[in-house]
Amino acid sequence: MQNGGRPRSTRHWAKRTGWALLALLLMAWLTVWFFLRGSLPELDGRRAVAGLHAGVTVKRDAGGVPSIAGSHRLDVAYATGFVHAQDRFFQMDLLRRVAAGELAELFGAKALPTDRQHRLHRFRARAAAAYHQLPAADRELLERYTAGVNEGLNALGTRPFEYGLLRMKPRPWSAHDSLLALYAMYLDLQGNSTGRELSRGWMREHADAAQLAFLMPPASRWDAPLDAADAPVPEVPVPARAPSWWGQPGPRDAALLAADDFRSAIGSNNWAIAGSRSKGGGAIVADDMHLGIKLPNTWYRALLQVPDRSGSTRRLVGVTLPGTPFIIVGTNGHVAWAFTNSYGDYQDLVTASFDPVRPGQVQLNGRWETVTEHAETILVKGALAETLTVRDTSLGPLLKAGGRTFAVHWIAHESALVNVNLRRLEGASTLDEALAIANTAGIPAQNFVAGDAAGNIGWTIAGPLPRRAQGPGAPDATFPLAGGAPSWQGTLAPAEYPRIVNPAAGQLNTGNSRQLAGTGAALLGDGGFDLGARSRQARDALAALGGATDERAVYGVMLDDRALFLAGWRERALALLDSQALAGQPKRAEAARLLRENWSGRASPDSAGYRIARGFMWSLYELLYGGANAQLQAYGNGAGAAVAERRWPEVVARLLDEQPPGWLPHQYDSWRALQLAALDRTVADLEADGTALRDATWGARNTVAIAHPIAQAVPALRKWLSAPADPQPGDAHMPRVSGPTFGQSERFAVSPGKEEQGIFNMPGGQSGHPLSPYFLAGHADWLRGTPTPLLPGPALHTLAFIP
Repeated sequence: MQNGGRPRSTRHWAKRTGWALLALLLMAWLTVWFFLRGSLPELDGRRAVAGLHAGVTVKRDAGGVPSIAGSHRLDVAYATGFVHAQDRFFQMDLLRRVAAGELAELFGAKALPTDRQHRLHRFRARAAAAYHQLPAADRELLERYTAGVNEGLNALGTRPFEYGLLRMKPRPWSAHDSLLALYAMYLDLQGNSTGRELSRGWMREHADAAQLAFLMPPASRWDAPLDAADAPVPEVPVPARAPSWWGQPGPRDAALLAADDFRSAIGSNNWAIAGSRSKGGGAIVADDMHLGIKLPNTWYRALLQVPDRSGSTRRLVGVTLPGTPFIIVGTNGHVAWAFTNSYGDYQDLVTASFDPVRPGQVQLNGRWETVTEHAETILVKGALAETLTVRDTSLGPLLKAGGRTFAVHWIAHESALVNVNLRRLEGASTLDEALAIANTAGIPAQNFVAGDAAGNIGWTIAGPLPRRAQGPGAPDATFPLAGGAPSWQGTLAPAEYPRIVNPAAGQLNTGNSRQLAGTGAALLGDGGFDLGARSRQARDALAALGGATDERAVYGVMLDDRALFLAGWRERALALLDSQALAGQPKRAEAARLLRENWSGRASPDSAGYRIARGFMWSLYELLYGGANAQLQAYGNGAGAAVAERRWPEVVARLLDEQPPGWLPHQYDSWRALQLAALDRTVADLEADGTALRDATWGARNTVAIAHPIAQAVPALRKWLSAPADPQPGDAHMPRVSGPTFGQSERFAVSPGKEEQGIFNMPGGQSGHPLSPYFLAGHADWLRGTPTPLLPGPALHTLAFIP
């Protein structure tokens, strides 16, 4: 016996066991390592491919950005599919599954609520129908792209790493799936319409006509329409009394009050400067589309060299959407184009009626029809499949909400309107050609801003527009329709679309707010326009550039984080915090000090003053609209009053200015007391976790939280599947929109034909694989706003495809 009585044989056995366990752990680690590395893409070499017309090359630069060159468009589509699959297949799979309502097959029962919601639209069946209505040439393009996707997937050494972690096998891609990727964008860009309309319907039922007119103004002083200096704001008097829910207690939401309204954020900026104001004489087009941001990013950079109709070569550069084979926004050397979500009214909720004596029938717009039932099977990982019955009508599927049933009449349900016409922008040589193509595009309706090498600029809508009744008797379709009020019927012809070409100011810009003040506005409707402060700030900043400007200056407007909108709320808070309010109130005194001294006039990461001012505004929202939000939750709709009417800050500001007694909540003896309660609540929320108020900076809240979706499924891997948690500048009502997981999904500025001077940024990198050097390549430049070249750099890798 030695060492405390342990036998030598016992110590020897323990040592051998320890080494054996270490060896097993090392083996397991190596197995995982080699499995992960096996799913990295093929960067160099030659591949023989059946069906190619000629050779295609894929050259990648130091950031992994591919330049794909071929002498036949179908061959380039094949190679695009190959690289998409190798870098981004899991992202593509999620896109089609989100649209089709098939996430539970991968993630289990926790994904069922989303699947049930999306399966209502039966987008997989609609994609199949839309595919068969495409021209033969477009179907052929998607088929060749699909062949590239599946061969790229099969060429990986192992299945993409996400499927190994989920213990699933990837399903092959189909040509129909590329249309599902477009439907996924419909859900992302127009899918909130239902919640907004339900919220507006509830508010209409719980306010009289005068109250509703005051609470829901159709425009604001911030609006910056393209066809006028301002939008007309009706002079609506403040009614004598508020609705019964006004000022009632509501749900506490500390995250919201701490200045995070990004759950209801909308975004995207685009603009164009005419050749008359550019140094090079050509138009300059810029774009930054605001979306939820994950790793990998929504967009995949690419340069495509394809033959054009004259027999020469077109160089297309910009961003693609993995799952589709063409440039979404970018330049073809003759024309550059950019998108923002248009937020027109493209969906109606039509009240449905039933009668026991008419089983299986529904009454819509005063007419009876037979309901068609579809049994939708939802596969669930680790559980039995679920069958969902979708009841369909001539106006769309039936939805139960708020104790009622509605037909969801959404333009996305019209399969004949979904197409890939956007790819025809590849061949556009003039602004007029580009505008005409945009009007036929089968995508969610977007503000399309474009410019050409000759210096012309223009705006129109890309995507289908519903034809609505016009005139004084037309129903307000921003609310649920009832009583036989007609929904939209058919769509507008391209010749009827609104357009603005070469305005006198030499610039155009959109930012999700009201685009038009004139008659064309009625063609679009209001599907949830932004307040307008961001568009106005961008418009004025672009005008300040003057003449002879360049890409770098135009790009710089996307980084404008001046707090012009919030400055007024800071001034209100400071005016409130006078000597009487500060007497014996050290927390208020500290808030006042920070509002004065820790305010840069920008949404700065180090500013506590900014966060206090913003929280003050949102605290007032909670105190005044809380009763509506509480009842809307019980109603079954969590969208809330802020989504029902995004101009609510203007409503609150007017009440604070006019202080009508009938709108002061009964628990306060003055409007001053209400505002002090809002400020005190803001301070309490910011200090709730023990943080000193001076340390509750905007950057402490506005910190990057961008991660790969698999990080949520496997939290232990979050460290390796996330971007650095850096504080960032920017906010919602300024050009530089940024939130923890929402913001500028790309930035570019380019003059067509001068792509060498073009600028580009995007969050994350080209690859969706954490072991790839391209996983976060370029992300730091996006975070800092460092201008980097639009064109790929010198080739470091070459992959050749030969017939």
